[in-house]
Amino acid sequence: MPFREINSKMVEATVVPGQKMFSQRGAMLAYRGEVSFTPNIQGGQGGLISMIGRRVANEATPLMTVEGNGTVMFGHGGHHIQVINLAGDTLYVEADRLLAFDGTLQQGTMFMGAQGGVMGMVRGQVTGQGLFTTTLKGHGAVAVMAHGGVIELPITPGREVHVDPQAYVAHHGDVRNKLSTALGWRDMVGRGSGEAFQLELSGSGAVYVQASEEKL
Repeated sequence: MPFREINSKMVEATVVPGQKMFSQRGAMLAYRGEVSFTPNIQGGQGGLISMIGRRVANEATPLMTVEGNGTVMFGHGGHHIQVINLAGDTLYVEADRLLAFDGTLQQGTMFMGAQGGVMGMVRGQVTGQGLFTTTLKGHGAVAVMAHGGVIELPITPGREVHVDPQAYVAHHGDVRNKLSTALGWRDMVGRGSGEAFQLELSGSGAVYVQASEEKL
């Protein structure tokens, strides 16, 4: 794992020769050693076709390629940071929540309607995240940003997890999502996002939820 958590809002990454990392531009706070930072015109691992797909999907958050031999401290906007380790599965996360990730991970874009049909499209509109989301697949680590800290909730067969769409950060594993009507006490007292929906996730994996309904 290349990331070491310094505190809830800063991580340190180990950069070794011959291996790349990608980070959001402006996320570097300090570094030691011989490390270079260059704009990544292809938007990460995945090549030109993947880059075009992300630009069409408005998922082309500017990235930096990080290479060399040393350590780099990352943080951005005072947001809380959660490190997620992938062991061959796929992480689904909004591009603007990505702080840094291993260059070994394959990056792509998924149309939200592909999970949950039309309701998947509605989910994108309700959350304000658009109709597409970024995917990272393979073995490696990802540092994502959130408001107020993050909790990881396991998703197991037969035990669905319901999440406020505004509190959703990311999920991984063999997971299906759909949007359902959620009229209840939160809507009555005005604490909801203004939309009477819940995000239902089922299957096998985990979902990451932030302690806030505020967007980045």
